[in-house]
Amino acid sequence: MAQSAPLYERVASAPPIPRGLPLVIALTGFTDAGSAVSRMVDYFRDDLEPTPLAVFSNDVLLDYRARRPLISFDQDHLTDYRPPRLELSFAHDSLGQPFLTLAGYEPDFAWDAFTDAVLDFAAAYDVKTITWVHAIPMPVPHTRPIGTTVSGTRGELTEAHSVWQPHTQVPATAGHLLEYRFAEAGALVAGFVLLVPHYLGDTEYPAAALAGLDSLTVATGLIFAGDDLREENREYLAKVDQQVAGSDELSRMVQGLEERYDAYMAGSTLGSPMIHTGDLPSADELAAELERFLATRPTGDDEKRGA
Repeated sequence: MAQSAPLYERVASAPPIPRGLPLVIALTGFTDAGSAVSRMVDYFRDDLEPTPLAVFSNDVLLDYRARRPLISFDQDHLTDYRPPRLELSFAHDSLGQPFLTLAGYEPDFAWDAFTDAVLDFAAAYDVKTITWVHAIPMPVPHTRPIGTTVSGTRGELTEAHSVWQPHTQVPATAGHLLEYRFAEAGALVAGFVLLVPHYLGDTEYPAAALAGLDSLTVATGLIFAGDDLREENREYLAKVDQQVAGSDELSRMVQGLEERYDAYMAGSTLGSPMIHTGDLPSADELAAELERFLATRPTGDDEKRGA
């Protein structure tokens, strides 16, 4: 498909950028269990107030019919139009440490051109490391820490933080392609897959975003306070635990998940694999039990969260 507009536009007012910064990538798209990446993008934009360096073109990269922008209607007139955003920006963490962030929606089109552009930016700014995060649903309990699968060229991170290392084929994302091309180029790149409880995958689960931010800290040394997310997560988990305590069936289901998780993490040859699906509850079964409180929580949509 011929491009009808430039792939991106540089921001003329952007300040000089130090060389050798880490690059953090957060792209919403194919999977975003627990809205982990969407909430991370919100955190970057709302709490860190990044300075855009380059704005990618929606007309080139976005399928408007698949991901329609939001427009506001006030009685008899339209008041606001909010298209999705995909930007390369300059930001500082909670301690003032600088870094680059590529955040927003996953491109629908022109993946090769987009990947080439990101690699060019990384070379131009002489980035030190590249780290990206996405999240998938897994049959694991919410009462245990969110695990990660780590890929890329940084073996020390994979060895220390990858709890599940499968041999499989999965539908690719733009993030996967970026990691693959960076690895080909010999860059220090790491991809963190958050393993989110499958029965909370369709909700806004604050712990998932916090786990994503923690993964970035492990890989880059950047510090993200996330105080609002932590408080929200405490309230969220209190509601989940209340619901679990009120249902014998749900309590048994969660206990079964805990036992399998603990056996797997302990390395027991007698334990079942973490991804065993035989007699585990389905996501629909658990979601039905949790529906009473989840239905009262606003879910929003990708466009509203900046995806």
